[in-house]
Amino acid sequence: MKVIGAGFGRTGTMSLKAALETLGFTPCYHMTEVFAHPEHADFWVSAWRGEPADWDRVLGGYEAAVDWPACAFYEELMDRHPDAKVILSVRDPEGWYQSVRTTIYELSTTITRSPVTRTVFGLISLLAFGGFAGRRTTLPDEIIWHGTFDGRFEEVKRKVPPERLLVYEVREGWEPLCAFLGVGVPDEPFPRLNDAAQMRRGVAAIKAISAAAPSVPVLLAVLVLVFLRRTRR
Repeated sequence: MKVIGAGFGRTGTMSLKAALETLGFTPCYHMTEVFAHPEHADFWVSAWRGEPADWDRVLGGYEAAVDWPACAFYEELMDRHPDAKVILSVRDPEGWYQSVRTTIYELSTTITRSPVTRTVFGLISLLAFGGFAGRRTTLPDEIIWHGTFDGRFEEVKRKVPPERLLVYEVREGWEPLCAFLGVGVPDEPFPRLNDAAQMRRGVAAIKAISAAAPSVPVLLAVLVLVFLRRTRR
């Protein structure tokens, strides 16, 4: 692994993933990989608990990692990859909190509460990412909501040597990122992905589909397909 993302989700990590892959650091691990490979959730929970975990089996083929759950293990990844560089993606705290609360936190709690919603989300993840991520897992609670929020930003700055660290906002674009990684600036716009408003619409759609699912199975399938087509545009 050549690049380690230490920034939390909703700090532009999907755009950063796309940018790193454009720059040749591919593939880049992201939470969406857990959707594509639901069995990875067990690995991350085991690693968080300090239990034996096969890092090479899950991350051996990746040149970079950003977003949760990997960002919670940036120290372990630094030790395993001493030549890797670290990017701490950041954003305005109030904007970040609002984004998290109304997107990934809302989705996580909704899925946890309802077996029907988990099934709907599993079907969407199966069609969108190739894996049925509809089983209940403790990954979000253990690693993110209960396990992460205790001043990790400043901790990253203390623990990562300055020559290995870039504190970065994706709105800064290509130049600081490429300079830090020692690569040329691509002749294309910086990727802007996973907009919060779009994700909120997705959460609302999942809730609506879940409400209709028990009584209208056919409508469930139709709405899932419509939702997927819209999000892929």
